Amino acid sequence: MEATHLLPTRNLCSTSCWPNQRLVAPWRRRSSSSSSSIVVSVLTPPADNRIALTDGSSLRPPEVSLGDYSDSWFDRIAINHLSQSVQAATGLRNSKSGYDSLVEAATAASKSFGPSKQRELVIQALEKAFPRPILSLIKTLLPQSKFAREYFAVFTTLFFAWLVGPCEVRESEINGRREKNVVHINKCRFLEKTNCVGLCSNLCKVPSQTFIKESLGMSVNMVPNFEDMSCEMIFGQDPPALMDDPAFKQPCYKLCKAKQRHNTKCPT
Repeated sequence: MEATHLLPTRNLCSTSCWPNQRLVAPWRRRSSSSSSSIVVSVLTPPADNRIALTDGSSLRPPEVSLGDYSDSWFDRIAINHLSQSVQAATGLRNSKSGYDSLVEAATAASKSFGPSKQRELVIQALEKAFPRPILSLIKTLLPQSKFAREYFAVFTTLFFAWLVGPCEVRESEINGRREKNVVHINKCRFLEKTNCVGLCSNLCKVPSQTFIKESLGMSVNMVPNFEDMSCEMIFGQDPPALMDDPAFKQPCYKLCKAKQRHNTKCPT
């Protein structure tokens, strides 16, 4: 099936007139072949972030080459730390290094556990990766507010590009006013590397939303676009229930690397 994200005319993913205020981490570089092939076809998602599913075969991966990521020493430390945390939580070790190790850890978890267990284990891994005292302090100092939502958006673009790829802050309307509370991920590194809708939904989207809400007190809705592999993180917006979430009604790519079924039947 093909997914089309329906967007308002005002200016993505399953994921203009957005202010073009880039906060992409300066050390991130993408190859010219990759950057030129990114599909920029969607912008502000509608309030209900609905994906229209049309008849046809399952999604095909975008015809783009893998991004050229030149990880810094900080990036490599962060990637290794998260990978080790996932491996410790699942009990499934691997001998790979760098981002490949993280992808292997996630893929092994998807093949060994059911969807609900996958989400539970990733939350445990995130709790291992981030010190609870620091998270509790942030939660106390930054209660739900316009400042907190915009702070989390900026912080994500600056310090988590190693995980999701280059991203930028964009605006949306919340409580009747415009705020810079959206992180637009140009092309998700994790989805690009795993090439699997199920891994995106169960080992990234849902656990991240739950962890951020429970640990930091901040609602966030992650809206992936499985056509161009972009994504938006909307801080201050509650995600839909799993049964209503378009991401869980989406079949996987024909060339899915994990070959792991999720809520919607994948091609064999």
